[in-house]
Amino acid sequence: MLITVATMLVTSLVAGFLWHWFFNTDMPGYLSGVVGGLTGLPVWELLKRMEI
Repeated sequence: MLITVATMLVTSLVAGFLWHWFFNTDMPGYLSGVVGGLTGLPVWELLKRMEI
């Protein structure tokens, strides 16, 4: 679960930096949440399939 949360946070942070770089304004919070959530879903599914 920590890997999924870390991936979501890093992806949201990178998306926010890219948004600011392209548009010179802050990224809306809901959009950052959508990006993080959509990134977290495949990571979570991948981790469930792996046997640790």
